[in-house]
Amino acid sequence: MELLVLIKPVPDPETRLRPNAAGTDLDTDGVKWVLTGYDESAVEQALLLKEAIPGSKVRAIAFGPAPRTEEILRSALALGCDAATWVEQPKDAAGDPMLAAEALAAACQNVPFDLILSGKQALDDEAGLVGPAVAERLGVADYGPVVDLRWDAAANQFTFARAIEGGLERMVAPPPLVVGLQQAWNDPRTAKLQNVLKARRIAIDKVTWANPPPGVGPAAPGTHVAAFRLPPPRTGAKMIEYKTPEEAAQKLVRLLREEAKTLP
Repeated sequence: MELLVLIKPVPDPETRLRPNAAGTDLDTDGVKWVLTGYDESAVEQALLLKEAIPGSKVRAIAFGPAPRTEEILRSALALGCDAATWVEQPKDAAGDPMLAAEALAAACQNVPFDLILSGKQALDDEAGLVGPAVAERLGVADYGPVVDLRWDAAANQFTFARAIEGGLERMVAPPPLVVGLQQAWNDPRTAKLQNVLKARRIAIDKVTWANPPPGVGPAAPGTHVAAFRLPPPRTGAKMIEYKTPEEAAQKLVRLLREEAKTLP
């Protein structure tokens, strides 16, 4: 089975981000780029399916600029992916989810696939648009957010569940399809040092996205960033002295009512 997993470099959650001097973009100097949590689960799920289905191969595909995109692809290779494709993002291209979907769909068309996995959303924009948009452009079914994704060889179909209010919705679908994963069977694995070193020597297929469809190219992104700005600093913290939890609650309610004016 041919498994593709779509990944994206995002800033490390521990990184303190700030706008550039003009306030038009983020200052990326010194930023550490990592796989988003949901993408880690997507990679883990792809590897679990590979281990469960003999003869399967996993290819990681990412769209983005250098060097961050190559770094996360090598992270995926170190975890156990068999191959990687890097779709180079044009220098003048905006960070637009629909633009990324066009580029990724074009790359997916050039390789065989039975299943395309992605995280249900990215850590940075949390748009959750790329997976469904890729499915639309490829003309295949899309499902998400999904848990407990498994392959039923006897029925030649995937089984999975989606969370709904009050429970889980169980579904089945034949390949090919696109799945936005919420959680893998297991927590994402950690790459071993020998695999990290080995991944440094694996060739990554590099694709130049030269012919985007009209209306979705670098000059016409669907999303335009107006400005980046930090929230105002917090001031006026007030410590409450108390001897019992009941006393603390009483003092807090009084302050919220009399000083903050947030309670009637």
